[in-house]
Amino acid sequence: MIHFERFTLANGLKVLVHEDPSTPMAVVNVLYDVGARDEDPHRTGFAHLFEHLMFGGSVHIDDYDEPLQRAGGENNAYTTNDLTNYYCQLPAENLETAFWLESDRMLSLAFSEKSLDVQRKVVSEEFKEHYLNKPYGDAWHQMRELAYKVHPYQWMTIGRELKHIEEAQLADVKAFFFKHYTPANAILVVAGNVKTEPVRRLAEKWFGGIPSGNRYERHLPQEPRQQEARRQELRADVPLDAFYKTWHMAGRLERGYYLADLITDILGGGASSRLYQKLVKEQQLFSNIDCFHFGSLDAGLLSIEGKLVKGITPEAAEAAVEAEIRQLTQERVSDKELQKVIHKTESTILFEDMGVMSRANSLAFYELLGDAALMNTELQQYESVTTTELLDECQRIFAPANSNTLYYLSNN
Repeated sequence: MIHFERFTLANGLKVLVHEDPSTPMAVVNVLYDVGARDEDPHRTGFAHLFEHLMFGGSVHIDDYDEPLQRAGGENNAYTTNDLTNYYCQLPAENLETAFWLESDRMLSLAFSEKSLDVQRKVVSEEFKEHYLNKPYGDAWHQMRELAYKVHPYQWMTIGRELKHIEEAQLADVKAFFFKHYTPANAILVVAGNVKTEPVRRLAEKWFGGIPSGNRYERHLPQEPRQQEARRQELRADVPLDAFYKTWHMAGRLERGYYLADLITDILGGGASSRLYQKLVKEQQLFSNIDCFHFGSLDAGLLSIEGKLVKGITPEAAEAAVEAEIRQLTQERVSDKELQKVIHKTESTILFEDMGVMSRANSLAFYELLGDAALMNTELQQYESVTTTELLDECQRIFAPANSNTLYYLSNN
């Protein structure tokens, strides 16, 4: 059970405090309710661009890293299609340094043509290195556009096109910042060797005077139910043929999410999973194969991907995958197999919550979902799954018309 206190400042900033006296450290985690799904389709990659810009100095602070390092701290950030998260860890006695730094960049970044130009080049090079020039780097760009026709999950966090970043203008960047990076659109979690009342005073001192901004109301186009199977074939200079297949699945707060999460473990959760045992070890069709999902807040994708053994046709590989899928849709998994993946999920959740930084991150995420207390009860969702319920969800997810298939073939 993870205990926490919650209060909200007058400007709308939600603050959660998790006291853990067993550590000498404190964590300050700021989650902004903005991700790649909130971008203009013609100006994508901005949420990720801000992950870089937010470390480039703010209105009163030229260098974010240097004062944090002097206080014995470290920091990082990540951006997804759904959210942006910034976090730092430092000795608890230096907690106010983190409040000073985080509040100043929430107040306003140090926008300039120079800083934008520097980070624009950094992100553009990242786009080229990881998504244009890397083998298989564009596979998920292609798959997302195949699977999503309406919802903004159709582009990756890095952006839809390189030119959207290369052509980003200072006015566009400023507008995006002041729309999304505001107290009304943020969650602050402070965890570690801290006390709630001193944290409350620090929050009021450093964040209370920042203008609230407007709470962002999300009205995204929802992806309609897919009515027919979609297929695509690509050729490139890659070492091995690769196979990608996805199916639409439930969103993060739906019952179907927990079922799909267990299905991915049954199919691809490590060396004892069905796909690895049958298609890698026994039939030797794939050199590696994975089954996973993205944890998307809106309706997401359940995915299978793998590299084929030389000489194996993608048609033969797909037929073998389909045979495993067919078994899941026709026969209930055993109680033993279901309990195995439920116990694995329980271990994963407990292990993730061991570190104070992970706990702070989780509290922010579950508060974004609607209530941080969900992190204490979510395991019950998994434990209540039945084999009959799992069979019904397999039949729904793996309907042929719900599938998207990509053959990524080698020119060699």
